[in-house]
Amino acid sequence: MNLKSGLLLLVIYLAFISLGLPDSLLGPAWPTMYVDLRVPVHFAGIISMIIAGGTVVSSLLSARLISRYGVAAITTSSVLITALALLGFSVSQHFVYLCLLAVPLGLGAGCVDAALNNYVALHYRARHMNWLHSFWGVGAATGPMIMAAQLSAGAGWASGYRTVGWIQIALFLVLLASLPLWIPNATEGDGPNRGRRRSFYELLKIRGVKQALIIFFCYCTVEATFGLWGASFLVFARDVEPEDAARLVSVYFVGITAGRFISGFVSERVGNKQLVYIGEGLIAAGLLVLLLPVKTLFLPGFLLVGLGCAPIFPSLLHETPRNFGEQHSQAIMGLQMASAYIGITVMPLLFGKLVSHTGYAVLPAFMGVVLAVKIVMTWHLNRKVT
Repeated sequence: MNLKSGLLLLVIYLAFISLGLPDSLLGPAWPTMYVDLRVPVHFAGIISMIIAGGTVVSSLLSARLISRYGVAAITTSSVLITALALLGFSVSQHFVYLCLLAVPLGLGAGCVDAALNNYVALHYRARHMNWLHSFWGVGAATGPMIMAAQLSAGAGWASGYRTVGWIQIALFLVLLASLPLWIPNATEGDGPNRGRRRSFYELLKIRGVKQALIIFFCYCTVEATFGLWGASFLVFARDVEPEDAARLVSVYFVGITAGRFISGFVSERVGNKQLVYIGEGLIAAGLLVLLLPVKTLFLPGFLLVGLGCAPIFPSLLHETPRNFGEQHSQAIMGLQMASAYIGITVMPLLFGKLVSHTGYAVLPAFMGVVLAVKIVMTWHLNRKVT
């Protein structure tokens, strides 16, 4: 890796930390926000859905935008949009304004995610994809710390959003300075090398794309549903104290972050496809452990699920150019990210409806069914693209 490539990689690492910062702000801020805004507590779901909807839309449009303007320009402008939306949050006094600002917040995040994931898949080794997603976890863990510090100091939730907004502005300036470092892809820009843009229908006809979309949907269903409802499962189905359940959920997220860091060291020896199978096996083992009503097994169960989730998402992303070709990778990356965000948005809500009829004890079984579908689709995908 030359100096230019190394400097750009450092910028992308910073971008992934920054990408994780806003993702975890709403939850810790909302207990104070809804009182100040004079709205019902469940209105947090409205803002979250709007952000997720914007992210899905921008993921689907990312290939078209990047083809015209390039990865560097789209990433830089998207971070600026995200920063301005966060600063807008910090001065909003009405819920309607927050809903309006949630639109650019989601649009900016989706473009950055799809653009950077494909760029790293094309230009860097598998280890960096794992480490980058580990650094996203660092950002996601730091966001609540910033918000908690501002709330503890009496500065309020607006100050927490303002702080993260200015951090995003600083990243925008770094990205602006890094523009000469980026390598254009063959399909970028308006020159003669730009590839013909394919419709969504044409992309779906490429061998393995349908399976890949189901895989991303299922994986993010597992990750998001377990993260949201794992504590409730422990409290209501296994009689664990709430504070102990919260600690065990943190073990799950630590497993994801640490597992991705470890995966970076072994990815090139083991291979992305084998890492995905290993991850699926670890998740299955963790779910089997959690089926046993033995409290001493809850910690290893949550840790196994976290470690299993760790390599799957970055490994699948890094395989995209190899599975479908570099000329299609950006468009298919956008589709994959959109499918992932739909899983994150919809399935935890559906599981919440399910448990109102069945109880929280069904969590491991629900996860097991989704995981089984993912394993079957992974096998079919690997057969089609081999």
